[in-house]
Amino acid sequence: MRILSSFVLLVFLAACGAPPPSQPTSQPTGQTQTRPQAQRPTTPSAAQVARFRNVVARVEPVAERQCRAQSQGLNCDFKVVIDDRPQKSPNAFQTVDRSGRPIIAFNLPLIAAVRNEDELAFVMGHEAAHHIERHLDQQRNNAMAGAIILGGLAALTGASSTGVDAAADLGANVGARSYSKAHELEADALGTVITRRAGYNPVRGAEFFTQIADPGDRFLGTHPPNKDRIATVKRVDASIR
Repeated sequence: MRILSSFVLLVFLAACGAPPPSQPTSQPTGQTQTRPQAQRPTTPSAAQVARFRNVVARVEPVAERQCRAQSQGLNCDFKVVIDDRPQKSPNAFQTVDRSGRPIIAFNLPLIAAVRNEDELAFVMGHEAAHHIERHLDQQRNNAMAGAIILGGLAALTGASSTGVDAAADLGANVGARSYSKAHELEADALGTVITRRAGYNPVRGAEFFTQIADPGDRFLGTHPPNKDRIATVKRVDASIR
């Protein structure tokens, strides 16, 4: 496992090559993004970068072992990268490169925003869990099904080609979101296991949710209420300790 400085560097150095930021091979899933705050640091200190590297060195092999034990036939060779594109909001996400290799990306503001190694480890465990649970594939299949259903209904009602395309786009969006809350809770649960097995405290790590704007329980919202996520972490951690 190597930590590269950016997606651009990843494209240049990787044998298979990850897609450039403007043209991702697969839509990222489970993006972890904090609420905007005034004067939030956007560039991590040298100590924070060192902390990040330490966490990656401990969590990444645990995530790979969990992946191989749980997901037969899945590419479990995680690559952790730092996305150094200019961004103001802290963010982390999981995607795959053109060869299917799983990528876990952290941007610089997120590395600067986490308050301790437990939070950083939990975020990484959560993003790794999205890949292990095959959430990208499920999201893609749900989007395709939604596009076919609504696009087909529009065609049956005699809609124009433009109307059919619009209906298909809407169906894809609804389909992609249909199980997103469940996916987040699944990633929280498995991320808890990975975090604990890497030697970190996932309950303390889940306090990172206090930095995330609470989505409540919105219809078709992409994330569940923070209280449900924290409750999931506590429940799973208690069961494995």
